[in-house]
Amino acid sequence: MRALIVYESMFGNTRNVAEAIAEGLADHVATDIVEVGVAPAQPPADVDLLVLGGPTHAMGLTRPKTRADAATKTSEPLVSRGDGVREWLAALPQADQDRAAAAFDTRIDARWMPGSAAHGIAKRLRRHGYRLVAPAQSYYVDDMTGPLKADELERARRWGSRLGHDMAATAPSGS
Repeated sequence: MRALIVYESMFGNTRNVAEAIAEGLADHVATDIVEVGVAPAQPPADVDLLVLGGPTHAMGLTRPKTRADAATKTSEPLVSRGDGVREWLAALPQADQDRAAAAFDTRIDARWMPGSAAHGIAKRLRRHGYRLVAPAQSYYVDDMTGPLKADELERARRWGSRLGHDMAATAPSGS
């Protein structure tokens, strides 16, 4: 069993969540993690679970304009400097086999505010033939640039561990 996490991150918060998810997954399945700008055009054939995440901008997935705006909010270089998850998904070929997937995002802790990059990611993954194995998950930051709310990284580790456990439990023997 193998999992691949592809993430987009502006200020490092989504990268940190992706790394925590990877730690949890790695307890159960081999796990690779990659920033979207260097991600393969499609997951390799031996990937059983694709986990995809990014920050929520303007109530959904980032766009070139929202990424450019994010760059004005910090003096530090952005983690993801090129195309984002939206563009990666647009170029993703249809899944050629039963492929499992999960989606996550980071967003400002305003739970009354509509919109979620994770829901947009999940919707696009389904359209590409992926089977979602968990509801889309959000992790919260205090402000646009962060930091993550207390305990969000531990919550991400637990989610990754559950995903990995469930994948390992449903794997055919000998996988």
